[in-house]
This record gives sequence, C-alpha cells and structure tokens, in this order.
Amino acid sequence: MAILKLEKYGSSVLREKSLPVDKIDDEIRRLVQDMIETMYAESGVGLAAPQVGISKRIIVIDTEEEGVIVLINPVIVKKEGELHEEEGCLSVPGVYSPVRRFSRVTVEAMDLNEKKFQITQEGMLAIALQHEIDHLNGYLFVDRLNPARRLMLKDELKNIEEGKQDEVIRE
Repeated sequence: MAILKLEKYGSSVLREKSLPVDKIDDEIRRLVQDMIETMYAESGVGLAAPQVGISKRIIVIDTEEEGVIVLINPVIVKKEGELHEEEGCLSVPGVYSPVRRFSRVTVEAMDLNEKKFQITQEGMLAIALQHEIDHLNGYLFVDRLNPARRLMLKDELKNIEEGKQDEVIRE
C-alpha cells in the first residue's frame, strides 16, 4: 500500500468526468487500498479517485460505525430533503464554506466483488456521498457556492492553484 499524491484545486483531472470501471482486477483493488490509506493519512472522511489523479468512478468513505465503504461506479438514485452544512475538501485545502445538499440520498454502486448494492445515508454521510460523487463528475464543492461567495474566495483559490495557500478560510 502507498500514500498517493493529492491533486489540488487547479488540476485538470479534478474537472474531468471520470470513466466507469468495467472490471475489478488487482490494479483496481490496489488503487482502492492506496486510496483508503491516503484518506486516513490526510485525515479525510472520503476520497474520490480523481483526487489522486485517476479518472475512474471510484470513491471510498469512512462511515465510522461500519468502517470504510468502497463504491465503484456510484450513482445517486434517490434524494430527499435539504441541509446546509459547512464543507471542506482535501483538494481545496484550508477553504471551508456552507453548501446546500440533499439531507438523505440513496446510492447504487458496485463493491470490490462486482456485486451491485444500494446504500441510503442521512446527514453527514449523505453529504460525503454527494461530495465524492461530485468529484467523479468534475465538480468541486466550491462550484456549489453562490457567486458572491466564490468571488470572496477568488484569491484563496488562486493561491491553492499556485501552491501558496497557508491559512484557513471560513465563511
């Protein structure tokens, strides 16, 4: 296992729509293990493959109670309610802001044994699922902020792109 390099805001792979995984082989299993190790090393709650430079539809999420869930080719099939909670992102370090999300989501995905399953989560885990699936579609949480807030963060985001970030920005 290895800790992988995180892609930061400004990296083109973060803006690509990820490709589906057709077959789960040893390479995919190794990538998933490396993603889990990287997520924990970076103190993350979730991680999407594009965040480590791989344009594949793979996410890992730490549920605490159930441990890590691996979702291959995840798709949100049901969404309910609304909440507005602060989010951050390993690929946008030091920037935190409230984001409007669905409060409950059901996601269909495949596990590492190529078996389809559904998972329904509420609250923070629902947010994490939506946040990581956004990565697979080329979106970052800052894309979901209102234009005025994005404008306020313009300099901080530019610093991240240039590798000059050094302070935590909160709304």
